[in-house]
Amino acid sequence: MESPILVPIDVPLVGDERHKNWAKIVTNVDESLQSGWAFEGDFIATGGIQDVPVGSVLLVYGERGSRSSPQIEARLLKVNSDGTLSNVSNAKGRAWARTLRDEVVRLLDDEDDAPATERPWGPELVAYSTDALEEELRRRE
Repeated sequence: MESPILVPIDVPLVGDERHKNWAKIVTNVDESLQSGWAFEGDFIATGGIQDVPVGSVLLVYGERGSRSSPQIEARLLKVNSDGTLSNVSNAKGRAWARTLRDEVVRLLDDEDDAPATERPWGPELVAYSTDALEEELRRRE
């Protein structure tokens, strides 16, 4: 099995760095849970560049405000082949995990339905226009 294509992304820091914050590449959801423990996957560092697989579902959590009354914010992001992030959904407050849970399940299900064929090229082709790629294909015929 081939290794996934990795792209460098700038993982956002949500909230205040003095408070709790984390990011996770979500690979599975335990739908019986309504808290952050429902999201399974690997943690990655926030506030800097990390190499992650293209198409990853990224959950970023952070808090701001006072320690006694933190304001919670969570962002659900999708990693694009050009190293950018697409914002899928946001949630605030103590019910953030349940608010995002169904959307995360939908994104992971969409990945499972994707064609199983592996592409023999990497994200570097994103830099070329469709016209340029079509011209190259015609040239190779």
